[in-house]
Amino acid sequence: MASDPDERDFIQSIERGFAVLLAFDEERVNPNLAELAAATGLSRPAVRRILLTLQRLGYVRASGSRWSLTPRVLSIGQHYSASHAMIEVAHPHLLDLSVKTGESASLAELDGRDAVYVARVPVRRIMSINVSIGTRIPAFATSMGRVLLAWAPDAVVGEIIAAGLPALTRHTVTDVDAFRGVLRQVRSDGWSIVAEELEIGLLSVSAPVRDRSGEVVAALASSTSVGRSSVEAIRRDVVPLLLDAAKRISADLGYRSSAQADRAVTPP
Repeated sequence: MASDPDERDFIQSIERGFAVLLAFDEERVNPNLAELAAATGLSRPAVRRILLTLQRLGYVRASGSRWSLTPRVLSIGQHYSASHAMIEVAHPHLLDLSVKTGESASLAELDGRDAVYVARVPVRRIMSINVSIGTRIPAFATSMGRVLLAWAPDAVVGEIIAAGLPALTRHTVTDVDAFRGVLRQVRSDGWSIVAEELEIGLLSVSAPVRDRSGEVVAALASSTSVGRSSVEAIRRDVVPLLLDAAKRISADLGYRSSAQADRAVTPP
């Protein structure tokens, strides 16, 4: 019986190498061999060989029994940014949106079950987690994620739902039917506001960014806190600015929308 072509092309050693790299996080800044083995589920000998390989390539360094990442790992993300025209195109619009709103502006893409920050203009820290380029947040409970999911294939939404909709705060939408209804509303409105579903006190609003073909390729977001704004104020003051910025980014990417489509996403 022939093996699956996808399995034949899968290189497990590369998967394991990335698993070790990704095991370095805020909780494991300088892990030892045992900690990395526990985090990845790999054997200690396997982790040791991977670390020695990564050390030879310049991505990790050893200090006694502890390991740490080197600045070379930043080049991976740098290459992504340099080869991704959308980020360069979006940056001046992010800066303009941040200046007009006085709040942080971000751009995110969907990766698996998460929305991943690919560009950001920070103003002040409004989340307890450290938000930077590459930060991943659960798509189902965030305005960026909901914008991306609202235009995603049904199979992608189904995978998100199958993975579960855990309550991250008391406000998180966890009911499947209610969640699907939220996505339909986002698609109808053309934007999404999420209040305190990811983290208490956090408010965010997002709109879709489209490429030349009209496909939603990213979500543009503005974030603030309940101490500085409200859902009503965001809907009135920020949504028009956000939609304009998203429209300008999309236009720079080659998207040409119809007047009817533009009216369909104009906030009440």
